[in-house]
Amino acid sequence: MEQLANRLTDWIKKSVLGAGKAGAVIGLSGGIDSAVVAVLCKRAFPDTTLAVIMPCCSNKTDITHANELAKKFDIRTEVVELEAAYESLLKAFPESKAYHKNDKLSTSNIKPRLRMITLYYLASQLNYLVVGTGNRSEIAIGYSTKYGDAGVDILPLGNLVKRQVNELAEYLGITKDIINKPPSAGLWEGQTDEGEMGLTYNELDRYLITGEATAQVKKKIESMAKASAHKRAMPPAPPF
Repeated sequence: MEQLANRLTDWIKKSVLGAGKAGAVIGLSGGIDSAVVAVLCKRAFPDTTLAVIMPCCSNKTDITHANELAKKFDIRTEVVELEAAYESLLKAFPESKAYHKNDKLSTSNIKPRLRMITLYYLASQLNYLVVGTGNRSEIAIGYSTKYGDAGVDILPLGNLVKRQVNELAEYLGITKDIINKPPSAGLWEGQTDEGEMGLTYNELDRYLITGEATAQVKKKIESMAKASAHKRAMPPAPPF
């Protein structure tokens, strides 16, 4: 893990400097992925790393964990409250039976897209790069919001399955409260990654690493991967 942490730290530094930027900005959610990325960025840029905490109808425990993580590793933070903007957008949308404002996923996906806007605003102000927190497991099945949490400049964890992220978190000294809590995108109260995906990270990681899974799990993963292929590619243009 020490070698991996050092290589990732070096990769982040080279990526940011290679883009002509001065530092890194990260959305700090209180979850394990953002905690690991924030610590790696702090290692790469001790003086020019910014972690942004962006409450939006959020779980208070997650906010507490984000603040505790930042304090433990001396990471500079900014808090940007997004709930008012979220509520304003919901009110501004058309009122019609053709639109389903009670669609939980459609409305909840506004939150990560507001966070993307916030991160890029601050990155532009500071001449930083936006560092994403997605891991290989999530990317493989499209478990992300397009132009939301998937809207980033670099993905340090992009080749690590969830199990590897957990191991890296242990090595880096991330608190057990963060490591052990059920992973969640925080889209709505009680939402968890595994509950929404309909499979466990252990099942997903095993398939990605070994190709082995039950017929049902394999079918589900391959179906999700196919349906989300557009998230892993640039917008297509006609070949003429």
